[in-house]
Amino acid sequence: MIVYAASLMYLVSVGLLLDLVHKVRRVQRILVGLYDLTQEESARLFRQMEALQGLYIELGFTKSLPCTRGWAASPDFLMELARHALAEKPKVVVECSSGASTLILAKCMQKNGAGKVYSLEHDPKYAQETRAQLERHGLSEYADVLYAPLNSFTAGQDTWQWYVHDVLPPLAEIDMIAIDGPPKDTGKLARYPAGPALFPRLAPFGAVFLDDSKREDERAILQRWKEEFPQLVETHRDCEKGCAVLRLSAQR
Repeated sequence: MIVYAASLMYLVSVGLLLDLVHKVRRVQRILVGLYDLTQEESARLFRQMEALQGLYIELGFTKSLPCTRGWAASPDFLMELARHALAEKPKVVVECSSGASTLILAKCMQKNGAGKVYSLEHDPKYAQETRAQLERHGLSEYADVLYAPLNSFTAGQDTWQWYVHDVLPPLAEIDMIAIDGPPKDTGKLARYPAGPALFPRLAPFGAVFLDDSKREDERAILQRWKEEFPQLVETHRDCEKGCAVLRLSAQR
C-alpha cells in the first residue's frame, strides 16, 4: 500500500512537473514573440523618425510640422512625395486631402522656384487648419486648400461620395497627383473616383502617388485602375502603409 501511494505521488509529481515545463515553454514562446514584435516596432518607428528628420533637413523647415501619426500620411510617404517633387519639378500638383503633405509639397514648390499645389479638402475645419499652417510656414502662395465637400460621383453603374472637384481651376494638365483621401469610412473603394476624375488630365509622364496601398480597398482600387487606365505603369515604394506610384507614358 505504501509502495502504491509512493508510486502514485511520483506519477502525480512527474505530471505536475511536465505541465509546469509546458507552461514555462509556452511563456517563453510568448516572450520571444513579444520581443520580436518590440524589435520590429522599434525598427519601424526609427525609420519614420529618420524620414521625418530627413524632411526637416532636406526641405529646410524651421517650424514644426503637423502630426504624422495615426490617420495622417507617414513620414516615409511624405519623403517619397518630396523626392519626386524636387527631382521632377511639377508645375501643377493636385492633392486629395490636405495636411502635412500639403506643406511638404508647397515647400518643394518654393525650393523649385515655381509650381502650385491644389488640395481638395472635404472637412472645413481641416481646410482652415492647413491654410493656417501654410501661412505659419510662409508657403501660402504655393498652395491653395480648396474646400470640396463630398458629393455623389458616378462612374459606370456605381456611385461614390467624392470631392466636388469642379472647385479646381481650369488647369491645362496635372503633373503630379497625391491621393490620401477621402477617408475609407466614407464608403467602399472611397479613393477610386480620383481615377476617372483626374487621370484624364495627367500630363505626359505625370505621376500619381497613392497612400495606404497595403490596404485591401486600395489594392482593389489599383486593380480597377490598371484595367481602366492601361497606359499607367504601376510601381511600389517600401513605405509603412504602402505607396503605389502610377506613371503615365508620353503617349495616352
